[in-house]
Amino acid sequence: MNTRNGTPWISRLAIGAAVCAAVALAWYELRPQGLGEGFASGNGRIEATEVDIASKLGGRIASIAVEEGDFVSAGDVLASMDTQVLQAQLAQAEAQVRQAENSRRTAEAQVSLRESEAVTAAAIVRQRQAELDAARKRHVRSAALVARNALAQQQLDDDLARRQSAEAALAAARAQVLSAEAGISAARSQVIEAESAIEAARASVARLQADLDDSQLKAPRAGRIQYRLAQPGEVLGAGGRVLNLVDLGDVYMTFFLPERVAGRVALGQEVRLVIDAAPQYVLPARVSYVASVAQFTPKTVETANEREKLMFRVKARLDPALLQKHLQQVKTGVPGMAYLRLDESLQWPDELALRVPE
Repeated sequence: MNTRNGTPWISRLAIGAAVCAAVALAWYELRPQGLGEGFASGNGRIEATEVDIASKLGGRIASIAVEEGDFVSAGDVLASMDTQVLQAQLAQAEAQVRQAENSRRTAEAQVSLRESEAVTAAAIVRQRQAELDAARKRHVRSAALVARNALAQQQLDDDLARRQSAEAALAAARAQVLSAEAGISAARSQVIEAESAIEAARASVARLQADLDDSQLKAPRAGRIQYRLAQPGEVLGAGGRVLNLVDLGDVYMTFFLPERVAGRVALGQEVRLVIDAAPQYVLPARVSYVASVAQFTPKTVETANEREKLMFRVKARLDPALLQKHLQQVKTGVPGMAYLRLDESLQWPDELALRVPE
């Protein structure tokens, strides 16, 4: 069947469809892109701070108290290491403390003994000094009497011998005083040595107690157990990882922006996130990090087009208060979009008005 002008109607239909397709394609190509000059966006994924729960010392895992997916609070005991060797070493160190304390008491008793000996030696010195004084006077009198032939020479010789004997006895007594004082110094040194041994033994006790405390692997922060990396009974080296913990209080989206946009982004700037898994919500966030070094950098940057390839990593941290209300729903690795308002004088479009889960 032909139309009035002879053109088949099916040809007209095909031409009309082609025109419509061309118009639609032109509209799609020429439509406004994004949200305008005052806004920027980038796609990324939800991430969170991860913490490895690891053993400080090498040893055998005694028990693990949590499973993957469990929520834990800061300070919860997540796993325990075998501590039999540490317990034995601690008992030995505590015995060394008691031994050092006994040594100190013995040294202090020696100090008291040496001080008593010094007092006795000083008294003997005074006694010998008195005896020497008496011998000298007797010798002087005897010499005077002998000079007048009133006393025999033998008596003078005897008095001289007594005087010399008293002088020797005094010298010996003074030597005993010096010996006693040296004994006091030695005993006091032993006290100091014993006190040092006590401090060293107590330090060993404190170190071993700290190792025992560290053998109880505790959660450094609240979060969710993501992986069990070892099992009870396994032997780990120092720093061996047992669990992986995700801190759900520090959740952020990482995305990339071109250099011309990243230079206008400031820390703390408002960001709104739309997650693919829940597009009905628009979540509040703040810029917490902007890379100072570009990624995806070409080998040479000579033209404006090449500079557009410079991309900077940006992190937008979700509102911690909102996260605390919905910890059970927080998931990492989920893709989404981040939107930034570069011009604070602009209003957020209606489709990016905040909509958070109740």
